[in-house]
Amino acid sequence: MLEVSDLSVSFNLRREGDLPWAKPRVLQAVRGIEFSLAPGEVLGIVGESGSGKSTLARALIRMVPATGRVLWEGENLLALSPAKMMRHRAAIQMVFQDPLASLNPRMTVGQIIAEPLRTHHAEISSNEIKARVQLTMDRVGLLPNQVNRYPHEFSGGQCQRIGIARALIVEPRLLICDEPVSALDVSIQAQVINLLAELRRDLGLAMIFIAHDLSVVRHISDRVMVMYLGRMMETSPAKALFAAPRHPYSAALLSAVPIPDPLRERAKQMIPLDGDLPSPMAPPSGCVFRTRCFKAEARCAAEVPNLRDGLACHFPMTGR
Repeated sequence: MLEVSDLSVSFNLRREGDLPWAKPRVLQAVRGIEFSLAPGEVLGIVGESGSGKSTLARALIRMVPATGRVLWEGENLLALSPAKMMRHRAAIQMVFQDPLASLNPRMTVGQIIAEPLRTHHAEISSNEIKARVQLTMDRVGLLPNQVNRYPHEFSGGQCQRIGIARALIVEPRLLICDEPVSALDVSIQAQVINLLAELRRDLGLAMIFIAHDLSVVRHISDRVMVMYLGRMMETSPAKALFAAPRHPYSAALLSAVPIPDPLRERAKQMIPLDGDLPSPMAPPSGCVFRTRCFKAEARCAAEVPNLRDGLACHFPMTGR
């Protein structure tokens, strides 16, 4: 369904001090991403804040300029004109991180959910739009009498359900979820994740599910891609990655996930991440993770690891 190769995103920043003789500054937010997605599959993308996950999601639907190839059923979306790209937007929908900020406060729930339908299917009558709005609201767990209420009257979890309904009303084939539960309480997170899992099962949706919490991703993903400072570190089937991560960064992220069994929690080996994420304006040479990696050697500073068999590491973890 979707095939991405050599996808990169960079931003030209203002010159330092706004001095005309200063060198132009370029921020490389995403570099050399490649993956594929099959119909009905869920790809989880994880990494710390600043890893480029949200930028990658926006690049896929051309919300930010990007280079490379994003093949949607064989057609490169990055090479299409805005008019031709519009034909594909109904099939690829997005659910955003902040549920309240992504909704127009001056529109009612019914208007918000119906807006994509009016945009992409102007030929549909008002009565049919109302019927489809009610059907979609019921599908995501919203009550019929809430159709004329405004976003500020809802909780965060309910607002996220409205955002999901807005994305579903045009019957997409791919749903890109950009950290859809990070702004919600833990109990509400579980409800939204269960809802997305049900929709995936009932509608056959393919999903790209972005999160910084691996414990969230493991319950919904078929495969997982780990990102760090705009680069791919590892991509693997979810069960294999959680059983035995190959990249030191993946292992460090997994070691931070709490285990509900007290004995296993106390016995597990923690892999600390020293320091903070480096600035993308001045990334480390060679492997970008080397400054925080407990396995780093001289080769890591001199040579960028190539992505081979879903892994970009000179000295991977053993045991798999």
